[in-house]
Amino acid sequence: MEQQNQAVPGQVQQLQVEVDDQTAQGVYSNLAMISHSETEFILDFIFVQPQVGKAKVRSRIITSPSHMKRLLMALEDNIKRYEQRFGEIKVTTQVEDKKIGFYH
Repeated sequence: MEQQNQAVPGQVQQLQVEVDDQTAQGVYSNLAMISHSETEFILDFIFVQPQVGKAKVRSRIITSPSHMKRLLMALEDNIKRYEQRFGEIKVTTQVEDKKIGFYH
């Protein structure tokens, strides 16, 4: 007989997350493009090399609107905690960044 893991109300269930070596290395991105439909958000993370007229999408994440909102809240919370510890994050204008950053 198979044993099933059923969530007990009020009990936090642990999630074991594994990451392979290549994914753990991560990829650098200095541009993100965000688009959406009624049912999903698409986040493209891109690397733009200076003086090159071409860029490549390094990673694409497709997620639901409710998960996107939870991600936004988690990012806001993490930025708040980061700034409390290390100081305010300075955001330059697109002109100063040579138009590299986040677009929607």
